[in-house]
Amino acid sequence: MIEDGDKRAVAGTLVKVLVHRREDRGMRLEEFASRCVRKGEVHELVTTDHDVADGRIDRVGFLGFAEIETGGVIDRGDEVRIGGAVVGTVLGFDACHFPNHYNILIRRDAPVTGSDIALSPESPVRFG
Repeated sequence: MIEDGDKRAVAGTLVKVLVHRREDRGMRLEEFASRCVRKGEVHELVTTDHDVADGRIDRVGFLGFAEIETGGVIDRGDEVRIGGAVVGTVLGFDACHFPNHYNILIRRDAPVTGSDIALSPESPVRFG
């Protein structure tokens, strides 16, 4: 059975750059492979080298917070671009701060912070 069809990209703007990393964060992936996000919401972007099969997400680098400008659905596996550069793919969601915001976990070879990749506020963010 095919469940997914085409979708529009979710777009936003980076509103705050984060510069810290953790080796013992203890995030947990939500069981859901997708989340709906609304225009105006602000969510945290976090990089990791963990995989979806890992039970606990400890090694993380914090990129920053993004305000959603074009709402929609973010799916596990979506490519994430900031300022036009690919930063990784959506691994999943940690809801430890929800309903304030989701931690959107982004899979890449090694965790990086916003300062590691020279992010700046007002950079465009795109999921899809």
